[in-house]
Amino acid sequence: MKVMLLEDVKKLGKAGDVVDVSDGYAKNYILPKKLGREANADVLNQWKLKKGSEANRKAQEKQEALDLAAKLEQKTVVLQVKGGDNGRLFGSVTAQAIADALNEQHQIQVDKKKIQLKDAIKAAGSYTVDIKLHPAATAKVAVKVEAV
Repeated sequence: MKVMLLEDVKKLGKAGDVVDVSDGYAKNYILPKKLGREANADVLNQWKLKKGSEANRKAQEKQEALDLAAKLEQKTVVLQVKGGDNGRLFGSVTAQAIADALNEQHQIQVDKKKIQLKDAIKAAGSYTVDIKLHPAATAKVAVKVEAV
């Protein structure tokens, strides 16, 4: 019996593969556990449509991330943090503080988990911070920290 797998099955195949299995294996294991469906033209067409729409959605997300990355590259974030006389800050600048400043100053919302700080920012000065928006899109944002 030809079966199209809906999920990965160990030692049989990955989701979307059309495999030939014995009738008993298909009727007693794969079909009842909803690991696959009997392969016919209707099922295969539905799978192709689903994959096509998924590919379009992923391409659109990637393009939106690339556009946002280009927009962020041109921005500078200015943070005013309490600090001492020698430029040292009381505490440090966090990813949440940078995300909040981006939202306030440029009306761009970025999740704090996407902001990648190599080291903690504990002194006044200019820094470059990476923001990973998508596996294919990373923006470098200039962050200026001023001690108040």
